[in-house]
Amino acid sequence: MYSFESRIRYSEVDKEGRITLNSILDYFQDCSCFHSDDIGVGINYLMEQGLAWVLSSWQIEIKRYPMYGENVKISTWPYDFKGFFGFRNFTMETPEGEMLAYANSIWTLLDLKKGRPTRLTPELIEAYKLEPQLPMKCESRKIQLPEEMQAKEAFPVHKYHIDTNQHVNNGRYVGMAQEYLQEEKQVWKMRAEYRKAAIYGDTIYPYVKEQEKVTVVNLADGEGNPYAIIELEVSE
Repeated sequence: MYSFESRIRYSEVDKEGRITLNSILDYFQDCSCFHSDDIGVGINYLMEQGLAWVLSSWQIEIKRYPMYGENVKISTWPYDFKGFFGFRNFTMETPEGEMLAYANSIWTLLDLKKGRPTRLTPELIEAYKLEPQLPMKCESRKIQLPEEMQAKEAFPVHKYHIDTNQHVNNGRYVGMAQEYLQEEKQVWKMRAEYRKAAIYGDTIYPYVKEQEKVTVVNLADGEGNPYAIIELEVSE
């Protein structure tokens, strides 16, 4: 298990002083990057090998949103490898051990030159120590699109959406999807399925279906093919 400690910053909270969902995503993503860096197979190593880890799916559940100034501990560990997939859990806790949020994630190892998935190398498999999977109910990585979704106004991919892989960062899609929630709603469970990478210059066409407790957002290309599908489960 790899862990680091932090304190919730003002730049990470909403108008109520609570950490945002996107900031939790950023903490989890940073934790996985720090982990890989510290065992010698991080971003620089992958770039030299022409490889990149890209997210296939997220499942994040929130028990409590910590407030500005609270101390937190973020942890991550891989629990399985299958072909070109890597499976990784995350937790965010208080120093006293209160569980704040936890996640399951599935990653795909990508050959950047060929532009397609590739099997894990022996070096990567050897670098990571597998640990037991977090005891949580894991949903399918596939999210089924509901019928009769409502088309919303299209918008361009901006430069600030792009990460080192030269495509829209996974967390930015979640931020886009939250724009279609009613303001008073708070997300307690989020699932995301990533189908293909949007890049700078693309246009995103959102389609939204708001159900009783779940809002599904298809962030698609001009033909309705998803870049990412985000499912947001909210409180009453």
